[in-house]
Amino acid sequence: MPSFKIDKDNAGKRVDEALFSTGVFLSRSKAASLVKEGKVKLNGKLCKPGNKVELGDEIAFEEPAPKPTTLEGEDIPLDVIYEDDCLMVINKPAGLVVHPGNGHDSGTLVNAIIYRNRDIDAGDSSRPGIVHRIDKDTSGLVCIAKTEEAMLGLQAQLKDHSMHREYIALVNGVIKENEGKIDAPLSRDKKDRVKFAVDLEGKEAITFFFVKERFIRSKATLVECRLLTGRTHQIRVHMEYIGHPIIGDPLYGKGNRVLYDKGQLLHAFRLSFTHPLTKKEMSFTCPLPEYFTEILSKLS
Repeated sequence: MPSFKIDKDNAGKRVDEALFSTGVFLSRSKAASLVKEGKVKLNGKLCKPGNKVELGDEIAFEEPAPKPTTLEGEDIPLDVIYEDDCLMVINKPAGLVVHPGNGHDSGTLVNAIIYRNRDIDAGDSSRPGIVHRIDKDTSGLVCIAKTEEAMLGLQAQLKDHSMHREYIALVNGVIKENEGKIDAPLSRDKKDRVKFAVDLEGKEAITFFFVKERFIRSKATLVECRLLTGRTHQIRVHMEYIGHPIIGDPLYGKGNRVLYDKGQLLHAFRLSFTHPLTKKEMSFTCPLPEYFTEILSKLS
């Protein structure tokens, strides 16, 4: 059973609240249900959802089993960059959600993948084939596993950081340095569960950035970002953390939404990994979407 110890931020909370804070559960009610089912132990003993926890207490829990998938395929056009019997690399457009979740039961990349590959059997049944995610309004390269063997091999590369993902972003303000390293751990924002935030007790998160072009008059900078780790919203949070939120970002740092107001100008342009079966080194790139290049042309 996975377990964790109560830190100072969770001390004094109810058991179900502390469980919810792990991010494993989509709601406190689901965490409470697991407690009621006897699948949670507090310091080795069964507990109730309302039991209070103290600093240093240990909570062990059974992770909720994925529900059998009821997902249906949908004929959604895909820009497939590469495909073989094991995997696909797709250029995802901004606006397309990667997998079903809160508020998105259909019309996702997963629905499109199932339509194209009806027998896909890899990974979580609620998000089959998904090796890694990019946000709804982020465009660019996503790797999809078509077999369980491919999924395990690609996930291992994500874990040991041998899968490389590089992004282009247009950020607010003029960055003076030519390059930099942002080493700032992240966790779910304690005040807003939709967001993530820098937290010294969070998970390691490292982003490298390289300035590609400065737009002095418009007070903007085009940067290339390389992920060493892959936390949710990592680039968006890190750029906001150093005072340069991504232009168009509606969630972080009041990014300049005069230039663009349809989501963050962030594009996953390069993806490199070792093929999980052939062991061949593979690298893919895709150009910036048209709306992104049009904005850059205006700034120039």
